[in-house]
Amino acid sequence: MKAIGYLKSLEIEHPDALTDIEQPMPTVAGRDLLVRIAAISVNPVDTKIRARVQPDAEPKVLGWDAVGEVVEVGDQVQFYQKGDKVWYAGDLTRPGTNAEYHRVDERIVGRKPESISSAEAAAFPLTAITAWEMLFDRLGLAHTGSPDKKDHQRILIVGAAGGVGSIMVQLAAQLTDATVIGTASRPESQQWVTELGADYVIDHRKPLSAELQRIGIDSVTHVASLNATDQHFDEIVAALAPQGKLGLIDDPATPLDIMKLKMKSISLHWEFMYTRSMFDTPDIEKQRDLLNSIAELIDAGRIKTTLGEHYGLINATNLKKAHASIESGKAIGKVVLEGF
Repeated sequence: MKAIGYLKSLEIEHPDALTDIEQPMPTVAGRDLLVRIAAISVNPVDTKIRARVQPDAEPKVLGWDAVGEVVEVGDQVQFYQKGDKVWYAGDLTRPGTNAEYHRVDERIVGRKPESISSAEAAAFPLTAITAWEMLFDRLGLAHTGSPDKKDHQRILIVGAAGGVGSIMVQLAAQLTDATVIGTASRPESQQWVTELGADYVIDHRKPLSAELQRIGIDSVTHVASLNATDQHFDEIVAALAPQGKLGLIDDPATPLDIMKLKMKSISLHWEFMYTRSMFDTPDIEKQRDLLNSIAELIDAGRIKTTLGEHYGLINATNLKKAHASIESGKAIGKVVLEGF
């Protein structure tokens, strides 16, 4: 089968940073599905692993977001059969989805939304899982009408125009009563975040606390910091209300001084969507459940695709362009590739 991989960590401009290769067809057993890949998207994790992780003797295949059709099922599969259209974000401990066929555990697989194309759907899984887990599992935002909600929630999403931010804004706007404040620095990205449902958009190139005061908000109860957390950390602490919650997904270049959280009793939460699959946690099936919930929201017209750019066929040339776009830090929405 066709696949795209690499043998050495190289700058994306290098001709061999990613190459077209041939690999044997995966086989399935147990709860695994074999999926014929229709479309994929590219995420920052792809570029980070390519830059940092040296393969062993065999080429390393990247890619985790995928949409496709089930063509084989293991002998213990419960939820799917041949012909089912599915979507998922994969498992870091297995080969990736930049291949014609892919093996995946059914417990982290959801049913593809029926109302959108494979390319549009490919933009969702990793970012949707990350956003959902951050909002509800880590930060504990109350759903609309929840009896547990005692005070009005105000969430600041730092980096709201990116892949995770684009779906997080929508989920927060659709599923909670929170005031949603997103950050974006360019006019086009600010417009994008507004269209996704943010109540306010502020500029993260300026002090966050001052920007919040500009729009009449003294403090926020929750912060989801999606990039450059170390650069914004002091302003995030200033902006958070006492007993607020801070969640992050990035890898700060400078260690965070968490002692600054003590006086306000601010809690710190990491979100890493691969935790459940890497450790085969008892609640691993929650990823299947939430993907199915998001599919229902999409088919009901409440959530729209975060596809930003379609880069064409799945091959080394186009994947290198996609990696370069992600590394530029200027991508709006998700970068998607489709077909072989």
